[in-house]
Amino acid sequence: MENKHNLPTLDFPVEQGIAPVITARQLDFHYNKHHKTYVDKLNQLVEGTSFESQPLDAIIQKTAFDSDPKSVAIFNNAAQHFNHSFYWKCLTPNGDKIDNYPKLKETIEKQFGSLDEFKKQFTEKAIALFGSGWTCNAQTPIAENLIPLLTCDVWEHAYYLDHQNRRVDYLKNFWDAVNWGFVSKAFNLASEQQSLKL
Repeated sequence: MENKHNLPTLDFPVEQGIAPVITARQLDFHYNKHHKTYVDKLNQLVEGTSFESQPLDAIIQKTAFDSDPKSVAIFNNAAQHFNHSFYWKCLTPNGDKIDNYPKLKETIEKQFGSLDEFKKQFTEKAIALFGSGWTCNAQTPIAENLIPLLTCDVWEHAYYLDHQNRRVDYLKNFWDAVNWGFVSKAFNLASEQQSLKL
């Protein structure tokens, strides 16, 4: 069987890394090892099931609240595949300027008081997250038919080669690599209640 799900093509070469937050070595390890493992496992799990021909978002939505062990395994791998694919889109080498997206910036300032306050609250949640996981506007928002806007992977494999256990250093650099153009695109789709396709 040809694999239904594949690693996404990145918008930047792996050998370049995502300056200043992720070196090429860290990116290669994270993308070509960790992310690929979720994709391969998902393809194994859905083979011969009703999920085999379904798109990723449908698989996540149909398995998110199912307690059957097979469904839980499918959800975990599908959600990790989506989260990682989304995460790569949220980043770009040396970042982007939010000033290029006035509607997004204005909304953030209206909701949080300032861009700095938004960054502060997002970073505090990422630092406070016990253990490992994702900092987002929900763990896997599409499970509830919501559109995520920005995510940060705070599993240790996302930063350990570059920062060891210093999550704070990783998060400080994260903001200098945010792809505000993609965040703005997701925001516009959410505003228009359209679905996000990665």
